[in-house]
Amino acid sequence: MNMLELIDKKKRNIALTEEEIQYMVTNYTNDEIPDYQMSSMLMAILINGMSKEETSWLTKAMVDSGDVIDLSSIEGFKVDKHSTGGIGDKISLLVAPILASLNIPVAKMSGRGLGITGGTVDKLESIDGFHVELSSEQFIQQVNKHKIAIVGQSGNLTPADKKLYALRDVTGTVDSIPLIAASIMSKKIASGADGIVLDVKCGKGAFMKDLAHASELAETMIGIGESLGRKVSVVITDMNQPLGHNIGNKLEVAESHDFLQNYQDSEQGLLDVTVAISSKMYQLATGVSDVEAKEKVLETLSSGAALTKFKEFIVAQGGDASDIVAKNTKHEIEVKSNHDGFVQLIDAEMIGKASLFVGAGRLTKADVLDFDSGIKLVSLTGQRVKKGDTLAVLYSNKDEIEASIQLIEEAYIITDVEPAKKNSILKIM
Repeated sequence: MNMLELIDKKKRNIALTEEEIQYMVTNYTNDEIPDYQMSSMLMAILINGMSKEETSWLTKAMVDSGDVIDLSSIEGFKVDKHSTGGIGDKISLLVAPILASLNIPVAKMSGRGLGITGGTVDKLESIDGFHVELSSEQFIQQVNKHKIAIVGQSGNLTPADKKLYALRDVTGTVDSIPLIAASIMSKKIASGADGIVLDVKCGKGAFMKDLAHASELAETMIGIGESLGRKVSVVITDMNQPLGHNIGNKLEVAESHDFLQNYQDSEQGLLDVTVAISSKMYQLATGVSDVEAKEKVLETLSSGAALTKFKEFIVAQGGDASDIVAKNTKHEIEVKSNHDGFVQLIDAEMIGKASLFVGAGRLTKADVLDFDSGIKLVSLTGQRVKKGDTLAVLYSNKDEIEASIQLIEEAYIITDVEPAKKNSILKIM
């Protein structure tokens, strides 16, 4: 067996065997297959796809390439969630304390943001003193004691995925559903959870631009989960516009706190997505009905138990639970409406770029974040505005803010027609 033979097979759209996929992943991870050969294989996969069996075998090989976290010493059914990334996506900061307050253990490993989508770890690091690195013993001990821990991804978790993703990023092979699915699921399975809820974002501010492709990705990941002994549910959510009011690391922590303190006053899309994903996670862990799961989620929000757990979680990982408000920035610019009308749409991609340019996101992994920078959306979709009304506030410590201001202005589509209400939940699988 050699890599040239495997490239030729996939080039001619012949399915690879489990043994061949294991050989390919193992030897590439160990630097025994060069990048130029793996690049050819990735392009062949992009063009010809992979069968369900091939995708599951690829995922398993990626899991086996590094450490697999053993959570068996954590009591109860461990549940995790993953988002494919969106603008203002602070859902992990909300669902984790909600589930933990319902006595469902959440042992979560999260990533950092790159590009216009923010990372959960970055948001948590904006809290003074918060530790995103715990030893395995500390991680397990914290989940058993507090029912919640969120840490950065282990250095040796799915090393094959790290190598393959870096190569895909520079060879134009990112947008392959089998490769995306294997990348996501390998990390989740290696993280050790019993059940996984996947939040697949769909729309302009997401990688999956339409419902058909989002559904295909969801079906692929559910199939991988079933083949590898995990319970998996998918919630496909709208990402044509941002989630909530705040975009930016510390700003999103502050909005998360406010949501848990008084969820009835939150932005409707943020509420709908949080309740849907929390309910699915609770349902996976307990087997109760959709209705009962939703009732439990709303009950723990109303009682204040989820907010108490949020603060307990921050303190348990060394953070200052009072440090949840963004500091004043050098510039706080109100972006105002140029005419009367209704906010038809707020383009998530443009808002994401605007926040990136002021330091809330990274263009490269080496970029240093400004935790306090970002954008607060004052006027939301469906709202009537008059000329001169504030649409959004831009927070920046950088002096070069003209491009961000222009992007915010262009992101707001204002027309004379009141828009129909849109669902944030597109599909549940």
